[in-house]
Amino acid sequence: MNTLLQDLKSYTTNPISILDTTIPFKKYVPLNLSKDNEELFGLDITNYSICQNYIDKVLHDKQGLIAYGGYLEKRNLYNDKEGFTSSTKPIRNIHLGIDYWCAAFTKVIVPIKGVVHSFKNNNVIGDYGPTIILKHILGNHTFYTLYGHLSVDSLDGLFIDKEFQAGEIIGRLGTPDINVNYAPHLHFQIIKDLEGNNGDYPGVCANVQLSFYQENCPDPNILLKLK
Repeated sequence: MNTLLQDLKSYTTNPISILDTTIPFKKYVPLNLSKDNEELFGLDITNYSICQNYIDKVLHDKQGLIAYGGYLEKRNLYNDKEGFTSSTKPIRNIHLGIDYWCAAFTKVIVPIKGVVHSFKNNNVIGDYGPTIILKHILGNHTFYTLYGHLSVDSLDGLFIDKEFQAGEIIGRLGTPDINVNYAPHLHFQIIKDLEGNNGDYPGVCANVQLSFYQENCPDPNILLKLK
């Protein structure tokens, strides 16, 4: 039986730009923000300035313009954020999408044709800030893509069912004050079932939830092929 994963994999054999198409693929470099990265020991990456300084170092050392990674990565990035580290609930620190770290206001590109499902400014500290969710149909499958940490003006002119073609600009990266205390980046996530959510969906889970979310949120690189 054909599956969504098969359709995503066979959509194209070429890599797909997720940010400004003038940035060549050779300028995308991998970034490790996991809690096991020894380079981060002693660094408070919950401070967006410290996090940005580390990302800038990686980009400089690897001669890149976009740092990306993070699917199923266990991170300390959320240690200071209420809702991730509650004493009454399991700690949520496993990242469910891929982050693309680049300069604020960088253009965000739609990788595959879709229509607007929902959008919202999730402006609580630690959340996504301005967020757009697109609905896609590929083969016999319906799925969704989430774009988080955008600029506020990325939501201007949006309406439910507005169509975006592959390669169109959907928005721009937000600044730390707008994307609620993170260094500028795009959080990109593929979601099979939104579970009734609108303009929002968990982007980080606890270890006890991993089996469900790993199935519901497949690796975005199956589609983007940026490795």
